[in-house]
Amino acid sequence: MFLILGPTLNLLATLFWESESQGVTAGTLVGLSCACWLVGLIGLYDRLRATAPRYVAVALPVTVFATVGGVAFGVQSIHEGIFEVSHAHTIELLNQYPFATTLFWIAGPLFPLTLFALGVALCWTRTAPLPVGVLLCLGAVAFPLSRITREVSIALVADVLLVLPFLYLGAREWGLWGRSTGSAPSRDGGVPSATPVGGRADG
Repeated sequence: MFLILGPTLNLLATLFWESESQGVTAGTLVGLSCACWLVGLIGLYDRLRATAPRYVAVALPVTVFATVGGVAFGVQSIHEGIFEVSHAHTIELLNQYPFATTLFWIAGPLFPLTLFALGVALCWTRTAPLPVGVLLCLGAVAFPLSRITREVSIALVADVLLVLPFLYLGAREWGLWGRSTGSAPSRDGGVPSATPVGGRADG
């Protein structure tokens, strides 16, 4: 459910963008989106741990840090709306505090990078159909471009590119939870679990 809620709330946030700022509503939805995305990704990483343990060991802490950056951007948008300050002016003020920009210019850009890496990992391990991984990579590339240009049309395309693969992954997560049979990837592209549900691994 959270794998679907994350990108869906992010898509809804784009629909509430305002002319000079994302605004209070959009900022709130972005923060909630990041929280849901993180919960969903933690569950997905857990199921990927058996097939890609080294990837998961790196991806999990990076994803947590990245989502903190996403929440920071959401809170920034809320403050822009509350204090009626344009996004451009907020960036000018923010750049006067180099340490604070760590949350924005380092943590923030890590989020699409984690999504791109996830798409590559899904393709490499064959734990999802190839189109799912490709869409995820395309969405990860389009996401920062849309936020830099702040064009709603580009943002909506990026959001849809991310909703589609996570819609599949979320539905598959629901479908396999409790009836997965082992750690090997399923032939139909489902994300595997490390051990049989309801039992224990032999040895």
